[in-house]
Amino acid sequence: METFNHDVFSSFPVIKTDRLTLREIRLADAKRIFDMRSNGRVNTFIARQNMQNQEDANALAERTINAYNNKQAIGWAGILRENQEIIGTCGFNMIDTYNLRAEIGGEMATEYWGKNIAIEAVQAIIQFGLNTMNLHSIEAKVSPQNRSAIYLMEKLGFVKEAHFKDRILFNDSFYDMAVYTLIKGN
Repeated sequence: METFNHDVFSSFPVIKTDRLTLREIRLADAKRIFDMRSNGRVNTFIARQNMQNQEDANALAERTINAYNNKQAIGWAGILRENQEIIGTCGFNMIDTYNLRAEIGGEMATEYWGKNIAIEAVQAIIQFGLNTMNLHSIEAKVSPQNRSAIYLMEKLGFVKEAHFKDRILFNDSFYDMAVYTLIKGN
């Protein structure tokens, strides 16, 4: 039986794709993160408020950096290689090393939607998770109304594992959540 590769926490893993460099999130990225998370369209299918101020973005960047340093998560900034602009974030928001399982999530600036960049980033992160981290499974929690995210997950081999009714309370309303999972070797 394989075990989790803890070496991924010895130095931050940089991943390169045809169009992207996926590198650690830095405090300097907080401005761009604020721009994305204060845009109502990015949060359409995510039960979270639009970011209200730069301090919230700074705190999020710090929490992401600390989560990596504490070996709890890996958060990448997606940098478009042609202009070195940060266009999104993606990563393993929760890593269960004992069960070789991680939860993946991310967001992308709206001006880059529909260009197949998300699939490029997620595919690279999945390969890293399965092959380098030795994960057995990767989970994604999505709104059942988020057809784009579901299409992406299914295209990459994720299978719907669950549909939870009224799972999340947000703004005085309950929302459903679907769980999609990719299992190594399936």
